[in-house]
Amino acid sequence: MQTIEQLADRLVEDAYILQASDIHIVPRKQDALVQFRLGGMLVTKHVLSKQMCERLLAHFKFLADMDIGERRRPQSGAMEMNVAHTTVHLRLSTLPTIYDESLVIRLLPLHSSLPLKQLALFPSTIKKLLALLNYSHGLMIFTGPTGSGKTTTLYSLLNVCRHHFQRNVITLEDPVEKRAEDVLQVQVNEKAGITYAAGLKAILRHDPDVIMVGEIRDAETARIAVRAALTGHLVLTTMHTKDAVGAIYRLLEFGVPFQEMAQTLVAVTAQRLVQLKCPFCEAECSPFCRQYRPVRRVGVYELLYGSELAQAMRAAKGEQATYVYTRLKDVIKKGIALGFLHEHVIESWLLDEATS
Repeated sequence: MQTIEQLADRLVEDAYILQASDIHIVPRKQDALVQFRLGGMLVTKHVLSKQMCERLLAHFKFLADMDIGERRRPQSGAMEMNVAHTTVHLRLSTLPTIYDESLVIRLLPLHSSLPLKQLALFPSTIKKLLALLNYSHGLMIFTGPTGSGKTTTLYSLLNVCRHHFQRNVITLEDPVEKRAEDVLQVQVNEKAGITYAAGLKAILRHDPDVIMVGEIRDAETARIAVRAALTGHLVLTTMHTKDAVGAIYRLLEFGVPFQEMAQTLVAVTAQRLVQLKCPFCEAECSPFCRQYRPVRRVGVYELLYGSELAQAMRAAKGEQATYVYTRLKDVIKKGIALGFLHEHVIESWLLDEATS
């Protein structure tokens, strides 16, 4: 019979080998489920007894410096493990439920920036993004729902900025999603007084070339990010909006003056992750096929920049303007027509749009 330590190590190792993004431990009335998130879907891997589940949660909480005795309040922690000769950063989150604590473990392999050629469905998108990185100052916003690949895109582009353009890159995140040795990363810590706004002010005094702000959440952060772009820095950040145009309206809601937005906004990108059609499986990929396919999901991008962006800002201001650009729906349809994607991708995307 395997020990709790062996079970914990095996779960993390299996998740890493299968390229799972998360491990979910879900308590039920009589037992508990262990599920892996593979390609955006939850796949059940094990069923544990209540006693085994409690011991496993206590073991992970101990390793992540969390309070083992506290089971009534949500907690978060972090740790690192060596798996298959690779260091994997684990971010843990507990949540009390009606039966017991639930635990979600996010796997973040270190030094895991995705190669640019694997980032997008169409290489032309990457060429446009790299061309936009040549700006010495300005604001680039990446939008999309949680899990749409915004952080992966940002870190891949930051890696290019650091190693190919030789720029000083500083990030401000809550929490730090991926560890990067050659990039200065600042963790938001409101108890210590490091908010997004305070952190950005401090970063501006640290001679950065490129600043990555994890997310624009409030008016103060939006104004400081725009001001940083005005003072000669390239600022990359994220927002939660449905499409690229929505970011313009969100900035206006945050009280960013239209004149400053017009001077700083370089591009807005909306993105989604889509499942590639498997050349071997007719329907859904088996776990074995997932393991041996290095690229299963890629990003599709809606890019708004240049004259079309200027026209979109004019329309947001209430002026008469006409603009046409390639939408996410058009990119997905093109991928289906060329045989890269299943037809159900557009159906699920349209359903998401209708319910959002």
